[in-house]
Amino acid sequence: MVVFLLLAGLVALVAGGELLVRGAGGLGRAAGLSPLVVGATVVATATSAPELAVSVDAVLSGSPGLAVGNAVGSNTVNILLVLAVAALVRPQTGGRSVLRFDLPAALAIAVALVLLGLDGDLGRWDGALLVLGLVGYLAAAVARGRRAEPERPTAAPPVRPRLLRDGLAVLAGVALLVVGANWLVDSASSIASALGLSDLVIGLTVVSVGTALPEITTAAIAALRGDTELAVGNVVGSNVANIGLVLGAPALALPGGVAVDPAVVRFDAPVMIAATVALGVVLWTGSRVSRVEGAVLLAWFVAYTAYLVLASTDHDALGPFSAVLLWFCLPLTVVAAAGFAVREVRGGAGTGRQRRA
Repeated sequence: MVVFLLLAGLVALVAGGELLVRGAGGLGRAAGLSPLVVGATVVATATSAPELAVSVDAVLSGSPGLAVGNAVGSNTVNILLVLAVAALVRPQTGGRSVLRFDLPAALAIAVALVLLGLDGDLGRWDGALLVLGLVGYLAAAVARGRRAEPERPTAAPPVRPRLLRDGLAVLAGVALLVVGANWLVDSASSIASALGLSDLVIGLTVVSVGTALPEITTAAIAALRGDTELAVGNVVGSNVANIGLVLGAPALALPGGVAVDPAVVRFDAPVMIAATVALGVVLWTGSRVSRVEGAVLLAWFVAYTAYLVLASTDHDALGPFSAVLLWFCLPLTVVAAAGFAVREVRGGAGTGRQRRA
């Protein structure tokens, strides 16, 4: 039964991702929006549904730390795992508009979370600010996308049946993603428990990745279909939604607000901010995430997860592992990023000289 539930969850995720990509793409084209904007708005908000469900349930059941950790951890997973998987399938395009608008918005709301959480609590006013930040981002993204879209012929406006079909596809896709993620997480947790893994390790691995499965599935399917902008928009938009909606809405709606563990402010949120900055560097060096850069992001996700497991269990290997990360892997990544940046600057300068000639 557990294996059947695992397989059923995988099937539901694939079917839901396919329906969501098809429906969102159709609605976006009808509204005159680019795949990047569709990914940053419709798809990003929709794929944050599992995180919202987990956070609300965690707060109501008296586990607010899980709610905050789920949202912040999902943002890190979105960049280091979701975008990495999409880039390995097909290099992802970001565009300069992501650097000028979307990433600064994601970075701003992440910094706002840290500042608002310094007192150890997200109250109703804090939640209202986060929700307003998300609403402002979505409105600005749609307005920017419509202005950037070229004039389309007015001879054949979208017909209502097509809009209705695409809207139903989005709703059905979201439902399948949520159900599939729940089935997969529950069955995988049961299998992991049977293998003797602790609840802590299961929570750090199965649950954190499980709530990101809708984003992973949607990004991979979009990449296979050739929508190389949708995954970047989905990741950045989901990161805004995970803070503005997943944390902001419960903080605004629930009388007690949401408690913020000091460890989140000290470690998890700074890692999330660093991952956001790293994505900006990757996109700046070519307006896309290549397969090599995707592999580097995936390697850092594995290292980040391993660090969490070792730190939580106070393993003897934590010291040597941290030293390797700090004194070897991190400098190597910085040097590689600097090399990509220099190559991009020289390539841009060469292109400029060719145009002037």
